[in-house]
Amino acid sequence: MSIKVLTPGLLTSIQDLGRYGYQKFGVIVSGAMDSYSLRLANILVGNAEGEGALEISLMGPSVQMEEDIILAITGGNLSPTIDGKPVPMWRPVYVTKGSILKFGACRAGCRCYLAVAGGYDIPLVMNSASTYLRAGIGGFQGRGLEVGDVLPIKELSEQSLRLLEKLVKKIGLDPFIATAWYIGSRHIPKDPQHVTIRVVEGRQFEYFTAASQKDLLNSPFQVTTQSDRMGYRLSGPTINLVKPLEMISEAVALGTVQVPPDGNPIILLADRQSVGGYPKIAQVATVDVATVAQTKPNGKIWFERISLDQAEELYCAREKTIQELAIAIGFKII
Repeated sequence: MSIKVLTPGLLTSIQDLGRYGYQKFGVIVSGAMDSYSLRLANILVGNAEGEGALEISLMGPSVQMEEDIILAITGGNLSPTIDGKPVPMWRPVYVTKGSILKFGACRAGCRCYLAVAGGYDIPLVMNSASTYLRAGIGGFQGRGLEVGDVLPIKELSEQSLRLLEKLVKKIGLDPFIATAWYIGSRHIPKDPQHVTIRVVEGRQFEYFTAASQKDLLNSPFQVTTQSDRMGYRLSGPTINLVKPLEMISEAVALGTVQVPPDGNPIILLADRQSVGGYPKIAQVATVDVATVAQTKPNGKIWFERISLDQAEELYCAREKTIQELAIAIGFKII
């Protein structure tokens, strides 16, 4: 089985949950910007939740199915259609050979995830399928997709095969059929264009002026067009240190909020560097990183301070929700 790329879109690449264990060698983690959506897309088609999927940004590709395929689309709404008919998201979809999946206008969020049953059959680099564009490693030949690329698909899992058997019986003459059930609406993120992002204090929070601490937590910041997978650059009130600070570079993490000398914060994301030398005023709670990643350029962000204990509780609750969804989907497929 395989999928052929007819048009590549703005930026479409294969991502999984990241390349862990190599930061000490200077190799970044990379991976999906919105891991929540990627994990659920995989669960919906019967894959392991960390399987590689297509991450599609802002303007999506068009691809042709070279065999019958089960897929799921999650994350931002980029108006997907199959042979001109709208495709429902957040559920399994059985698509027949020769059908063309296209993405159109970006209606909500800015990134969506396309998982296929079995997963994309590409070599792993350092135990990960994630594409790191700057280094040209991982994914499909270390780059974003291009016209004419053919993505092979691995054999289906037992769960995927059971799902296939159910959907084949209902397909009829249509190019695709989707399940009547889907991820519940309360588990589908809303369009995050004016959102509150929860943060805990960063290691250097106290080194910033009281006015800047207040501005961080009481003023909106706009995502600039200079943002990318490495980090979101923000514009808003200038964030100032009490006095110049010389730092030895130290480890940074997904969601670290650094402040360079110009006073405009940067939220570090999937393709973040392994260490950084700018002071860190805050750390985004893990559960809100996906919301940041779905915020379009020019979207506005407010920050809300929470405790580390609260951030951990939110994380545990999110993980419990994902595992409960996985169990519920498993029962639907049986």
